[in-house]
Amino acid sequence: MTSVNVYLNFEGNCEEAFNFYKTVFGGEFSYIGRFKDVPPQEDIPAVPEEMADKILHIALPISNETMLMGSDTGGEWAPAFKQGNNFSISVSTDSKAKADTYFKALSVGGKIIMPMADMFWGDYFGQCEDRFGVNWMVAYDPNL
Repeated sequence: MTSVNVYLNFEGNCEEAFNFYKTVFGGEFSYIGRFKDVPPQEDIPAVPEEMADKILHIALPISNETMLMGSDTGGEWAPAFKQGNNFSISVSTDSKAKADTYFKALSVGGKIIMPMADMFWGDYFGQCEDRFGVNWMVAYDPNL
Protein backbone atom coordinates (compact mmCIF):
# COMPACT_ATOMS: atom_id res chain seq x y z
CA MET A 1 0.00 0.00 0.00
CA THR A 2 1.27 3.46 -0.88
CA SER A 3 0.64 6.35 1.48
CA VAL A 4 1.28 10.05 1.27
CA ASN A 5 2.82 11.75 4.28
CA VAL A 6 3.65 15.37 4.84
CA TYR A 7 6.95 16.59 6.26
CA LEU A 8 6.91 20.02 7.86
CA ASN A 9 9.92 22.21 8.65
CA PHE A 10 9.94 24.87 11.34
CA GLU A 11 12.33 27.56 12.53
CA GLY A 12 12.66 26.47 16.13
CA ASN A 13 9.02 25.83 17.10
CA CYS A 14 8.53 22.31 15.71
CA GLU A 15 7.89 20.81 19.14
CA GLU A 16 5.25 23.44 19.94
CA ALA A 17 3.56 22.88 16.57
CA PHE A 18 3.51 19.08 16.93
CA ASN A 19 2.15 19.29 20.48
CA PHE A 20 -0.65 21.39 19.00
CA TYR A 21 -1.27 18.89 16.16
CA LYS A 22 -1.38 16.12 18.77
CA THR A 23 -4.28 17.94 20.49
CA VAL A 24 -6.11 18.09 17.16
CA PHE A 25 -5.60 14.49 15.95
CA GLY A 26 -4.85 12.63 19.19
CA GLY A 27 -2.43 9.74 19.49
CA GLU A 28 1.17 9.64 20.62
CA PHE A 29 4.42 10.51 18.89
CA SER A 30 6.04 7.40 17.43
CA TYR A 31 9.44 9.09 17.39
CA ILE A 32 11.08 12.24 18.77
CA GLY A 33 14.76 12.88 18.07
CA ARG A 34 16.75 15.98 18.90
CA PHE A 35 19.84 17.40 17.24
CA LYS A 36 21.90 16.65 20.38
CA ASP A 37 21.18 12.95 19.77
CA VAL A 38 23.20 12.95 16.53
CA PRO A 39 26.52 11.17 17.15
CA PRO A 40 29.64 13.12 16.19
CA GLN A 41 30.75 12.41 12.63
CA GLU A 42 34.10 13.15 11.08
CA ASP A 43 32.95 15.08 8.00
CA ILE A 44 29.88 16.78 9.53
CA PRO A 45 30.24 19.90 11.70
CA ALA A 46 29.11 19.65 15.32
CA VAL A 47 25.56 20.73 16.07
CA PRO A 48 25.48 24.37 17.22
CA GLU A 49 24.57 24.76 20.90
CA GLU A 50 21.40 26.71 20.05
CA MET A 51 20.12 23.74 17.97
CA ALA A 52 20.91 20.99 20.53
CA ASP A 53 17.39 20.72 22.00
CA LYS A 54 15.56 21.44 18.74
CA ILE A 55 13.71 18.67 16.90
CA LEU A 56 15.76 16.65 14.40
CA HIS A 57 12.79 14.42 13.53
CA ILE A 58 9.31 13.88 14.96
CA ALA A 59 6.51 11.60 13.77
CA LEU A 60 2.83 11.62 14.70
CA PRO A 61 0.71 8.76 13.34
CA ILE A 62 -2.63 10.07 12.10
CA SER A 63 -4.00 6.69 10.98
CA ASN A 64 -2.67 3.28 9.98
CA GLU A 65 -1.84 4.73 6.56
CA THR A 66 -0.60 8.25 7.29
CA MET A 67 2.04 9.99 9.37
CA LEU A 68 2.69 13.69 9.99
CA MET A 69 6.44 14.28 10.27
CA GLY A 70 8.61 17.32 10.85
CA SER A 71 11.77 18.94 12.12
CA ASP A 72 13.33 22.24 13.05
CA THR A 73 15.58 23.62 10.38
CA GLY A 74 18.25 26.25 10.23
CA GLY A 75 21.87 26.88 9.52
CA GLU A 76 23.57 26.38 6.19
CA TRP A 77 21.26 23.58 5.04
CA ALA A 78 18.17 25.81 5.08
CA PRO A 79 18.97 29.33 3.85
CA ALA A 80 15.72 29.60 1.85
CA PHE A 81 13.34 28.52 4.63
CA LYS A 82 9.98 30.31 4.43
CA GLN A 83 7.17 29.46 6.83
CA GLY A 84 4.06 28.11 5.11
CA ASN A 85 5.64 27.98 1.66
CA ASN A 86 3.88 26.35 -1.26
CA PHE A 87 2.07 23.43 0.27
CA SER A 88 -1.17 22.45 1.90
CA ILE A 89 -1.99 19.41 3.91
CA SER A 90 -5.14 17.66 2.83
CA VAL A 91 -7.16 15.83 5.47
CA SER A 92 -10.06 13.63 4.31
CA THR A 93 -12.39 12.41 7.03
CA ASP A 94 -15.13 9.80 7.26
CA SER A 95 -17.75 12.14 8.74
CA LYS A 96 -18.98 15.71 8.47
CA ALA A 97 -18.73 16.11 12.25
CA LYS A 98 -15.08 15.05 12.28
CA ALA A 99 -14.33 17.46 9.40
CA ASP A 100 -15.90 20.28 11.42
CA THR A 101 -13.93 19.33 14.54
CA TYR A 102 -10.57 19.26 12.74
CA PHE A 103 -11.27 22.47 10.84
CA LYS A 104 -12.37 24.36 13.94
CA ALA A 105 -9.32 23.22 15.94
CA LEU A 106 -6.83 23.90 13.14
CA SER A 107 -8.14 27.41 12.47
CA VAL A 108 -7.89 28.60 16.11
CA GLY A 109 -5.39 31.45 16.15
CA GLY A 110 -5.00 31.24 12.37
CA LYS A 111 -7.27 32.36 9.59
CA ILE A 112 -10.11 30.82 7.65
CA ILE A 113 -9.50 30.96 3.91
CA MET A 114 -12.68 29.13 2.88
CA PRO A 115 -15.25 28.11 5.53
CA MET A 116 -16.52 24.55 5.61
CA ALA A 117 -19.36 24.21 3.10
CA ASP A 118 -20.89 21.82 0.58
CA MET A 119 -18.98 22.20 -2.70
CA PHE A 120 -20.04 21.80 -6.32
CA TRP A 121 -17.91 18.66 -6.70
CA GLY A 122 -19.79 16.94 -3.88
CA ASP A 123 -17.41 17.27 -0.92
CA TYR A 124 -17.97 19.15 2.29
CA PHE A 125 -14.78 21.23 2.23
CA GLY A 126 -12.89 24.12 3.80
CA GLN A 127 -9.45 25.71 3.85
CA CYS A 128 -7.58 27.43 6.66
CA GLU A 129 -4.14 28.54 7.72
CA ASP A 130 -3.18 27.50 11.25
CA ARG A 131 -1.37 29.71 13.75
CA PHE A 132 1.97 28.36 12.49
CA GLY A 133 1.35 29.50 8.90
CA VAL A 134 0.60 25.98 7.62
CA ASN A 135 -2.19 25.68 5.03
CA TRP A 136 -4.83 22.95 5.53
CA MET A 137 -7.64 21.60 3.33
CA VAL A 138 -10.28 19.59 5.17
CA ALA A 139 -12.79 17.45 3.31
CA TYR A 140 -15.56 14.94 3.78
CA ASP A 141 -16.88 13.04 0.75
CA PRO A 142 -20.36 11.71 1.61
CA ASN A 143 -20.23 9.43 -1.46
CA LEU A 144 -17.40 7.27 -0.13
